[in-house]
Amino acid sequence: MRDGQLVEAVEIEAPDGYGHVLFGALDELLARHLLRVADIALFAAACGPGSFTGLRVALAAVKGLAEAGSKRVVGVSNLQALAWYGTSEIRAPYLDARREQIYAGLFDSQLRPLAEETVASFDLWRGQLPDGAELITAEKSLAPAVAAIAHQRLLAGEWLDPAAIEANYVRRADAEMKWKDN
Repeated sequence: MRDGQLVEAVEIEAPDGYGHVLFGALDELLARHLLRVADIALFAAACGPGSFTGLRVALAAVKGLAEAGSKRVVGVSNLQALAWYGTSEIRAPYLDARREQIYAGLFDSQLRPLAEETVASFDLWRGQLPDGAELITAEKSLAPAVAAIAHQRLLAGEWLDPAAIEANYVRRADAEMKWKDN
């Protein structure tokens, strides 16, 4: 973003993983706009819930770039980013969490959380929503929403030290559950 306007969003398709393509795509993006990493004031990343590996790659990249350049960071919930697209007073974003479950949240029109983000069956979660809650699911890119929310937080002074940003997994990874349960 520049002056509060989204300059460009790049969607990267990487079926074999993002770790080996992310920095090349970032270099190309910066070159198109005659920028260097040092020119960036704030790094932001969607911090989950979502793909465990994808979150780790994104957050490691943001942490590394921000730490190396003494920059600030912001982590934005994927569910809050979805809520950004809503139009109602109460917004109920959800994402596929596999295993016949969803990641779900509840936000007001100012994108303030009204409940803890959760993982549940769609029917159970839907049955607990307040009347009039707008259902929102991933039909659009999260990048513009993450950028807009990050810009608002920058202006409000709500950023973090790179070491403080963490993934919001909502549920433990399969490997962690199997390891701790044994």
